[in-house]
Amino acid sequence: MASLFSTLFAPPRRHHLDVIAGMWLPVIVVLFIILFFTFATDAFMTLRNLRAISGQASALLLACLGATFVVLMGSIDLSVGAIVLLVGAITVNAINALGLGVEALAVGILVGALLGTANGVIFAYGKIPSFVVTLGSLSIFTGAAWELLQGRAIRYDSSNFENLAIGQLIPFVQNIGLFAIGAWLVMVFVCFKTRFGRYMFIIGGGEAVARTTGIPVRRYKVTAFALSGMMAGLAGALAVARLGTAGPTLGQDLLLNSLAAIVVGGTSLSGGVGGVHRTLIGVLIIALLDNGLNLMGVNQYSQMMVKGAVVIAAVLVGQDRSKSVVMK
Repeated sequence: MASLFSTLFAPPRRHHLDVIAGMWLPVIVVLFIILFFTFATDAFMTLRNLRAISGQASALLLACLGATFVVLMGSIDLSVGAIVLLVGAITVNAINALGLGVEALAVGILVGALLGTANGVIFAYGKIPSFVVTLGSLSIFTGAAWELLQGRAIRYDSSNFENLAIGQLIPFVQNIGLFAIGAWLVMVFVCFKTRFGRYMFIIGGGEAVARTTGIPVRRYKVTAFALSGMMAGLAGALAVARLGTAGPTLGQDLLLNSLAAIVVGGTSLSGGVGGVHRTLIGVLIIALLDNGLNLMGVNQYSQMMVKGAVVIAAVLVGQDRSKSVVMK
């Protein structure tokens, strides 16, 4: 474990300015946001509000972890929010129809993985840009979810499933937070200590080079999208467990927030730079902004403008200008 963290946070010998901008600047932004909202509103630094932030950030982090690998290899997944919505709708219906408890979590993970695999197969073997594939699947998955929900929120009755998210194995810490941190640690290990993680960097750095070295690029592309779908499925199931219901608006903010968190954290849209360790910082920035602006009474339209400006600023600061930002 010590060697893993030394690998993550030891600065490279070259490109020191890029390291500072990509790694330490987001941390400074987090600290600034905390200080700003602490003085701007008395409700920010309260135990109740911090618990609310942890719940919001946990669901967002889970949804972002798999998608980070997709961005890392130079592609994009626009369907994360739609997968969360569809998985939520399927999970609630499965609980009500089959009387499931904690087993419903496995259903959500499996469905998410299948949806992500479908995206990956069409992208890798159909040779269609990931932007187009996931834009289309976003519409398909959303329509399917709305069909299942029939335009209304559906509740479930399973205290065991509910406790998966809002129970407190550790006092004052909801279980969804433990799921999120545990998943983050696993994904950090996958990113830096497995062949799959190394190949994501190589493919993102140059797909042609990856092919010439014998890497089965298409197979790893499918795997990356399957992982993205699986983590979105986990996020969707736990979001339903946390809220006690699945409605048509579930996951609607994840399209912007997931990409924003990944990019703001320091993973480059051009691929090959960043990683899931940075996504945690990006998630904190987005979650803190959402919460603080809500407490200050800022309307949702202005919040979208603020987050959009933050994403643009993050890309301007953190992108590698020696590479063109092209989604593959």
